[in-house]
Amino acid sequence: MISTRQLRYFVEIADSGSFSAAAERLFVAQSALSRQIKALEHQLQTPLFERTARQPKLTAAGEAFYPRARNLLSELHKASEAATQIGSGQVGTLRLSHSSTVPMSGVLLRGISAWLERCPGVSVDIAKMSSEAQLEEIADGRLDIGLLRLPVLRQREGVRVQPLYSEPLMLAVPPNHALAGRDAPIELAQLRDEAFISIPHPQRGGLSYLSAELCMRAGFFPKAARVMSRKTTQLQLIQAGFGIALLPKSMQDIAPANLRFLPLAEPDSLSTVALACAQGPSALVEQFCQTLRECL
Repeated sequence: MISTRQLRYFVEIADSGSFSAAAERLFVAQSALSRQIKALEHQLQTPLFERTARQPKLTAAGEAFYPRARNLLSELHKASEAATQIGSGQVGTLRLSHSSTVPMSGVLLRGISAWLERCPGVSVDIAKMSSEAQLEEIADGRLDIGLLRLPVLRQREGVRVQPLYSEPLMLAVPPNHALAGRDAPIELAQLRDEAFISIPHPQRGGLSYLSAELCMRAGFFPKAARVMSRKTTQLQLIQAGFGIALLPKSMQDIAPANLRFLPLAEPDSLSTVALACAQGPSALVEQFCQTLRECL
């Protein structure tokens, strides 16, 4: 088997024009250099140099072998650099997903921008999927980062879920709603007879689960609207007058302009966004997580 050392020694002799000059550049004994070239010629079953009294000259076989040996060393160097850069998080593509109630706006976009500025050789591929799907994709190695709303009812083995930041929940109502003109914070008990366009799924956590939990603390379970959604379409359903919802403050960034967001009176009406990734993440993922936390 031809070694990279033999290739390097061969190319250096051809470039420098002598065994002694090559030995000096490579910081090896000339005898060791000669042994490696003889071993290489033995494996190839043909001489690569014509040994003359003055300077070694490439044989026809050596002339043919030289450019290919140089290219092999160059490609090996490139492969080594690429592996090092990927391993240290300097290059690569980060696969990120977010729940529909975690809009890509504000601090999250600033965090992504800051990370891209620090790592010019990386890119981000963003998708939108449910919290449960994110955890499954991370566990199966098809996703690097997930951004979701707590609580998470079903954890996945090998997936780390950590709180990232919290924000106030607000009451979202259509512009013609009776509460739309209120200036004072809304108490949850006032919403007992309202139709909610999102109620919790029995096997899913997230925002709808939290909203129902807060309503139950106020003494009632949210009444389901005739048209419901747990996705971003909640905003359109509220605007169309199908019902109301408790939504994170950041949803205002993507809401229709005439939708009204009203503060809640309860001080514990907070929603937490969590960051999910694999246990023992890659350098690329770890750097992104660190940058995002710094921005927060």
